[in-house]
Amino acid sequence: MIVIKYGGHAMTDASLQSEFANEVVSLQRSGKQPVVVHGGGPQIDAALEKLGIQSEFISGLRVTTPEIMDVVQQVLCGEVLRSVVSSINKAGGKAVGITGRDSNLITAIHKPKVINGASVDLGLVGEIDYVDASVVTTLLADGYIPVIAPVSQDKNGEPLNVNADIAAGAIAGALKAELALFLTDVSGLYRSWPDESSLINEISVTEARKLLPVLNAGMIPKITACLNAIDSGASYARISDGRISGAITNAVAGTVGTLVYS
Repeated sequence: MIVIKYGGHAMTDASLQSEFANEVVSLQRSGKQPVVVHGGGPQIDAALEKLGIQSEFISGLRVTTPEIMDVVQQVLCGEVLRSVVSSINKAGGKAVGITGRDSNLITAIHKPKVINGASVDLGLVGEIDYVDASVVTTLLADGYIPVIAPVSQDKNGEPLNVNADIAAGAIAGALKAELALFLTDVSGLYRSWPDESSLINEISVTEARKLLPVLNAGMIPKITACLNAIDSGASYARISDGRISGAITNAVAGTVGTLVYS
C-alpha cells in the first residue's frame, strides 16, 4: 500500500494532472494499492485572492479564520476533490472521493500550536487526534482508489483545517503503508536550502528530527509528516518533486527524492 500526498503546482498543470492520474492507475495495476491525499494550496490562494481575503502562514501552516475555513472546504472538498477523482477515472481507474470528515476518518482537536517555544493560535487549524482508516481499507478491498481531502473535524463535528502533508502521514501510519510519498515542488530535502548540491538522498528519522529546527517553513510539515508516518506504522517515507515526468514511478523505484527511514 502506498499513500501519495499530491500537492503543489503539479496540481495546476493539465499535462502533469493527466500524467499523475495515469501513474496512479498504473501503480494499482502493478499490484500496489494507492491512496491519494491531496492538498490545494495554490487553488485556495487563488480563491482567497479573488474574494479579497488576506491569508497568513506561520511555520508552513495557514492561519484559518472561520471565513477562510469556508473557502478551504469549498475548494478542497469541492473543486479539487472532484478534479482529482475525475482525472483518475478518466485514466481508467475507479476513484472514490472522501474527506477527513467522512466516516470519522480523521478526528482532530483545536488547540494552539507551540512554535519556537511560544503558543500560537492558528485559528481553525486541527491537530490530528485519531485516524479511523476503516473506510479506506473497505474501499481498497473493493478495488477502488481512495482520494482524500484533508478537511477534518473535532469530536463535536466542527470542521478543522488539517495540513495535507500531516494528514497523509497520519493516514499512512494508520494503514501501515509500505511507503508514504510526498510529492512537492522541490527535489527533496536539502541540508542547506537553496543549495541544490546539498540534496539529501536518504536520512534516518533520528537525523531528520535534529534538522527540523533549521528547516525552511514549507518543509517543516513535510518532514514532520514523514516522522509521524514512520512513528505510527509506515515502513518508509519519501519526499520527491511532483513536477517531473514519471514522478510516482521513479519515487517508488527509489531513484529520486529523499528517503526517510527508521
